Amino acid sequence: MPKRRPAYWPASTRRCPPARGSVRARATDRDRRLQRIWRTTVHHLDAGAVSAPAAALLAAVARALLPWYATPNPPPAAAAPHYLVPQDGADGPLLPPTDAGEALLPDLTALFAALAAPRSSGTAALTPPAVPWAVQYTGRFRHYGRPAHDVWTADTFHCPGCGRADGPWTAACDWHLITLGCSCGHATHEHDLAFSEVWLLLPDS
Repeated sequence: MPKRRPAYWPASTRRCPPARGSVRARATDRDRRLQRIWRTTVHHLDAGAVSAPAAALLAAVARALLPWYATPNPPPAAAAPHYLVPQDGADGPLLPPTDAGEALLPDLTALFAALAAPRSSGTAALTPPAVPWAVQYTGRFRHYGRPAHDVWTADTFHCPGCGRADGPWTAACDWHLITLGCSCGHATHEHDLAFSEVWLLLPDS
């Protein structure tokens, strides 16, 4: 005998009320995706295998997404890279703007898809021109290593001329090399620092 359909929907198929914390869970998921984009961008930027215009674009994306470098998953080790979070006066650090970050995702997806697409003959490049820059900075630069999972090392760069570590420095870049100039007059590009280890510490100019 064929089974009769029930005259009501079983409890397992009824629409359930929204679970508590679902808004927070969605926000965390969005933040995690933005953090993944930030880490992937920095990885490709530091690899040094992209053109100068592409490096300029990746650097701009890394700067824009900097509030997500430690959100929602902060670096697990004390020696891991840390960056200053913008301050909002007396209210303390700014929280990552989740909604604004979510709004960035479709544009970023379209942008990277367009950059990856083959360029038609006779059309201009999509990447912006790579303009050399120079910025003054006072503070320390550190080169980070990761010899094992969740194990980080941090080596402070010292001026080869005078041994100073705190600057003031003049960081100059042509999008191929970063040169660090010390106030003693010594300048070098043989500092073993990754691009992000310099760029993400510099003030906006």
